[in-house]
Amino acid sequence: MANSTLPAVFSLSGLSDLTAKHRVVLFSMSLLCYCVMFAVNGALILMIILEEKLHDPMYIFLCNLCFNSLYGPAAFYPKFLYDLLSNSHVISYTGCLLQVFVIYSYATTDFSVLALMAYDRYVAICRPLNYHSVMTKRRVVVLMCFSRFVPMLCQTIVMILTSKLQLCGSRIEKLYCDNWSILKLSCTQITTNNIVGFIVIIFYFAHVVYICFSYVHMIKSAVKSREGRRKFLQTCVPHLLCLLNVTVAMLFDLMYARYGSTVPQTVRNFMAVQFLTLPPLLNPIIYGLNLTQVRKRLFSLCTHNKQGLG
Repeated sequence: MANSTLPAVFSLSGLSDLTAKHRVVLFSMSLLCYCVMFAVNGALILMIILEEKLHDPMYIFLCNLCFNSLYGPAAFYPKFLYDLLSNSHVISYTGCLLQVFVIYSYATTDFSVLALMAYDRYVAICRPLNYHSVMTKRRVVVLMCFSRFVPMLCQTIVMILTSKLQLCGSRIEKLYCDNWSILKLSCTQITTNNIVGFIVIIFYFAHVVYICFSYVHMIKSAVKSREGRRKFLQTCVPHLLCLLNVTVAMLFDLMYARYGSTVPQTVRNFMAVQFLTLPPLLNPIIYGLNLTQVRKRLFSLCTHNKQGLG
């Protein structure tokens, strides 16, 4: 058996085949993408915080989703941008574990928040008379706390188990650290890690099943009235688009982990960064264009600014 130890640093080999010219182009595009991501999510967060009309549970959950869209990519983009301009692509052992924790707690929190938003829409459409008695301020705060605490607890357990492994290598064939890449470097059995990981996957797959189940009931209820259909189209369609966006992006990452070694490096890199790029970029745009209150507030701000400039 190879000598087991804890490496001081991990080497990230995802950028090894890129030329200097490609790195400059990728740096510019990635920096622009990160700035746009920060701007659209930040603008929506500020709009919801400052506009009293947007203090309903649905918009508070949306604010939580946008905040999460800033939290996760922050563990990837600064390091990635630095690596694009550097010839040495390494990350410390502690930094690697921290990156895994943030990125995957971000991904699982997305599913938790989307499940809360589905619950909120279910109550609004299927039990409209009881909505304000069910979605009280206290319950909204408790649900928001759980949507962040539970994913972090799950990832903390995963990271504790990973940190106890003895490793026989330090090369990660990816643009960033992920738990499966670290597990593949282990010199010892990873049965417990696999069992816990499987439980976490099943737990969040149950979130998707719950969302789909709740939407079956919402559709049945919405078709009964014109008001129900209007409410469903305005608030539920954006939610479904965001769920599709997050789920497809996560499937890309799972495909990368399973089939990554059989495709070219550029395709593997593209598959690896989907869930760190598309959901944070598209989710606030989808909601900003579809939710009436957000759209009206945005247009009023634009009109006010134009008048001020005039």
